[in-house]
Amino acid sequence: MRYSLILICVALFPTLLQSADNLPQFRGPTGQGHYPVNRAPLQWSEAADNVAWKVEIDGLGWSSPVVADGQIWLTTATDEGRSLRVLALDIDSGKERLNSEVFHREEAGTIHAKNSHASPTPIIAGDRVFVHFGTYGTACLATSGSVVWRREIEYKHVHGPGGSPELVDNVLVISCDGGDRQFVVGLDANSGQTLWQTERPENPHAKKFAFSTPLAIEEGGANQVVSPGAGGVSSYDPHSGREIWRVDYPEGYSVIPRPVRGLGMVFVSSSFDKPRLLAIRTDGAGNVTESHVAWKLDRGAPHSASALLVDRELYIVSDRGVAACLDAATGEVHWQERLGGNFSASPLLAAGRIYFQNEQGETTIILPGKQYQELAKNELPGRTLATPTPIEGALLVRTETALYRINAERE
Repeated sequence: MRYSLILICVALFPTLLQSADNLPQFRGPTGQGHYPVNRAPLQWSEAADNVAWKVEIDGLGWSSPVVADGQIWLTTATDEGRSLRVLALDIDSGKERLNSEVFHREEAGTIHAKNSHASPTPIIAGDRVFVHFGTYGTACLATSGSVVWRREIEYKHVHGPGGSPELVDNVLVISCDGGDRQFVVGLDANSGQTLWQTERPENPHAKKFAFSTPLAIEEGGANQVVSPGAGGVSSYDPHSGREIWRVDYPEGYSVIPRPVRGLGMVFVSSSFDKPRLLAIRTDGAGNVTESHVAWKLDRGAPHSASALLVDRELYIVSDRGVAACLDAATGEVHWQERLGGNFSASPLLAAGRIYFQNEQGETTIILPGKQYQELAKNELPGRTLATPTPIEGALLVRTETALYRINAERE
């Protein structure tokens, strides 16, 4: 019933529909995996009638599609990772509008088998597009395609580029957690100049690298940026880079999931080797490891996929394909279900349904709730590690070689 009310509200207020086709960052308008659409596809396949178009994408990239003003933006790496490129496609036809090299490297760095040289997702803000390729380079482009500025930030990322930036208060915040150095940096979005750089606290763990995407939150009327790293998660003042609070998880590293915010807490995974999900109250100051962790989940936490909060339930999926629904306030497990396959993409909420996409091209669709209710399973050929992007009446799915627009079924 509550999801029917949501759909009615979306239909009544057209501003929500306008935002449904302006999806400026990883995991949608708020970075939380919620997409304000009232129609999304339920059934599809490679040969289905509702596949509006399929466009082959040269090279390899695992950035998610972002959308603004009728155009889809994504990145890719061609020439075996040496040419780092940004693409823009028409949202209705899939026709290529822009294909531009932003950085070129004489030698491509090594990457993990599940990674690419173009995995971070772009950010769109007005007539600017921000693209990030880890230590290979960060750039700002006009939506016309001209380069406004370029930057390179020196650190040695392990396994290639991973996490996406966060844009808050005209500051582009980037987590730079390499094998050699670990810090968070804030760049002026207009010029690319460094406004601040804050070193991570010393982590005693031997493995120090991470790939998480920061999340901007509001606490006490002021913005914070929550950035998980190896050994702990910190919240920073986006204007100065001052660390506001910190929670330690000494054994965690290679952190991938983006934090999720709700009920006065953030939900953070410590990732490898044994992931732990932590619910952390966000009103603390200093090291709040002992005082502000509301609950922990030690079994079934995700290594790679971000969590999804819907009302008071938290949905997660492990890398090995076990999904779970938790009480977000207490961590109590309502249900667990093996979906099949391995998972890197993050779950999302669209049109009152939750979409889980595995690495083998299969998407499981369920209804939110304290009991598991599966609606459909759908397959596409090829690997699928990028998180899909719903738009009003359709779903954009990126595979290893192509981008699909899958329309909702006709009513």
